[in-house]
Amino acid sequence: MRAFDGQFSGNRPMQRNMEEKRRQLAELKRTLANMKSHAAPSLRASVTAKIAALEAELAGK
Repeated sequence: MRAFDGQFSGNRPMQRNMEEKRRQLAELKRTLANMKSHAAPSLRASVTAKIAALEAELAGK
């Protein structure tokens, strides 16, 4: 089912407040720490990049 114009489930990024971003950062760090050694390098790089982006965003505010 397609979203109609103006519907919230459209193709928009989620807006998170600072507390939600801190919670997401902690969860991503736990995820990275718990990854198995045979996890795909691209997955590991993706999680690392998201962690770096969140840390930069939190440091800037």
